[in-house]
Amino acid sequence: MASAGRLLLLLLCSLPVAPVLTIKRYQHLSHKSIGEPCETHSECQSDCCVTNSLNPQKFCTAQTVFQQCLSWKKPNGYICKDHLECQSKCCVVNNYGVQTYCKAKTIFLQCLPWRKPNWDYCDYHSECRSKCCIRLNELSPNRCVPQSGILLQCLPW
Repeated sequence: MASAGRLLLLLLCSLPVAPVLTIKRYQHLSHKSIGEPCETHSECQSDCCVTNSLNPQKFCTAQTVFQQCLSWKKPNGYICKDHLECQSKCCVVNNYGVQTYCKAKTIFLQCLPWRKPNWDYCDYHSECRSKCCIRLNELSPNRCVPQSGILLQCLPW
């Protein structure tokens, strides 16, 4: 009687393993190869489903040497809405408009926005390359002016 109970216990323990192994083998066979369209990481043999161009369609892609799954990033000059969209991680206004573009960072790895040149009209110091926006006389509008003096201060000309 004891040996029959052990046999039954062994059979019950081994039952769920077989279907699970069969399902895993089937899933592995159904994984998509690199370059095939996908929607989720789990669809790909590489476990990596990302965009690889401006096209929003995602494709199975190889992971990096460090097992990372990286999406395509926009190069400098492309229109962007967020720093994370750009290879440089720098998305700023680059002219008088309101449109933002991917831009290279400085050699000090700063992401600096475009600023108005000297003698342009301005409202705030932060708008000017010189960081100096002042009224030249009582009747004139504010303008970006070069900093002046020994200490390079924002003084009227």
